[in-house]
Amino acid sequence: MSDVNRENNKRIAKNTLLLYFRMIFTMSVSLFTSRVILATLGIEDYGVNNVVAGFVTMFSFFSGSLGAAISRFLTYELGSGSTEKLKKIFSTCVNVQLLVSFFVVIFAETIGVWFLNTQLNVPETRIIAANWVFQFAVLGFIFNLVSVPYNASIIAHECMNVFAYISILEVMLKLIIVYMLYISPFDKLITYSILFAVVGLIIRIVYGVYCKRHFVECHYYMVLDKTMLKEILSFAGWNLMGTGAYLFNTQGVNIITNIFFGVTVNAARGIATQVEGVVKQFVNSFTTALNPQITKSYAAGNKDYMFKLVCRGAKYSYFLMLFFVIPFMFEAETILKLWLKEVPLYTSLFLRLTLIGTMFDLLGNSTANACWATGQVKRYYLWVGTIGAFVFFVSWGLFACGFPAYTAYLTFIGIYIVIIFVKLYVIKGLLGFPVQMYYQEVFVRIILVTIVAFIIPSILYLLMDSSVFRLVVISGLNVLSTLLCIFLFGLEHSERTIVINKVQLLIKKKYK
Repeated sequence: MSDVNRENNKRIAKNTLLLYFRMIFTMSVSLFTSRVILATLGIEDYGVNNVVAGFVTMFSFFSGSLGAAISRFLTYELGSGSTEKLKKIFSTCVNVQLLVSFFVVIFAETIGVWFLNTQLNVPETRIIAANWVFQFAVLGFIFNLVSVPYNASIIAHECMNVFAYISILEVMLKLIIVYMLYISPFDKLITYSILFAVVGLIIRIVYGVYCKRHFVECHYYMVLDKTMLKEILSFAGWNLMGTGAYLFNTQGVNIITNIFFGVTVNAARGIATQVEGVVKQFVNSFTTALNPQITKSYAAGNKDYMFKLVCRGAKYSYFLMLFFVIPFMFEAETILKLWLKEVPLYTSLFLRLTLIGTMFDLLGNSTANACWATGQVKRYYLWVGTIGAFVFFVSWGLFACGFPAYTAYLTFIGIYIVIIFVKLYVIKGLLGFPVQMYYQEVFVRIILVTIVAFIIPSILYLLMDSSVFRLVVISGLNVLSTLLCIFLFGLEHSERTIVINKVQLLIKKKYK
């Protein structure tokens, strides 16, 4: 391994640890706040907030697409070392975000308001509150949208400590929201939506102040570079197709679930999505640290190292999810009863299925980042976006035929398994990616680890009665057995050697 690659690996490890510190804190607070918010709002209002705010979240396919484009171009230029071009890219991206914000507001205040008041299944007594939620959700979305270039700059510079600290600040502010919501004498749902928008504004200001002080490119000036604008919009436009498909498959399905089944089922989906989001933070802490290195390796022409990072990113993302999935597969009901005062119907089933779907979705993310690094995303998103969109339309058709709400999750799982293979063969044609290496280093290893890791929890589940004690035993032994399975079956020989050397070094330091 070259010295450069060794240093890059150390940087990835350091940034991952910083993000895990942030994740552990945010995860703990998020689980607590979700419980209190559900108890304070009640199932009906929680469901209203989930479907209305989720409808606004569908607009985030704009910010998600542009965010990916901004991050890619900033990271690529950092890898190639052009400061002047960095300044142009940043200012161009801010212009684009402001323009998109304008169109989002126009769309939201016309079609969005009409859809909320005429199409969504909201109880008549809560329609006024739902409109307040919608307006402040749009406002909060705009704050987040204009923060994207600053957020992308921090990640591109790999300043994960700052990214972690600002995220922790955001979580602390949300913790304050919970307290203020609890003591508020006003309508709880409206109060919650207002405070959530205020948090978005504060975080927007913090990102802006930090980036202007520390990054030379983050000083906005009016610029109109048509060539650069065309490149960014082309990348974002094709990315929009894939991001839009994913949002239709999640928030879009959330809306049609509301139309067919009502806000109570939306509450169950909302809780499952909340847990999914927390678990994703755990995995994304690793991928956020890894992704800049994939792009920089491509920019530097180091494709062999890039291919290794793609395989490791997929494999490790899956393994990290496995630590959470196994306990939830066996003990979802017990966990939910401990966490929530009142558990909506279908929540445990939705939670199990959404975590399985997330595992397969995350498995293909590192291949997406390899494609983004090249900037040539047209073919990738034509395939991935088109196939992914079937989740929404198939779910709609199944609901119309009388199938239950959980069939949407089964549809998502099936289609996103197919998408993993589609992604692989697209980047094979684009980069000459060795698909066979991916099969051997990712698929074979994760299948072995999954099968063996499930054995001990399965035996305990069958032998012990349902209780908190069984949950603790299964969770504890799951960590040990999964770690052992990953070490024996999930790691390459070189990776096992690194782990052994690190453990030996720690032991020597401790007993010196």
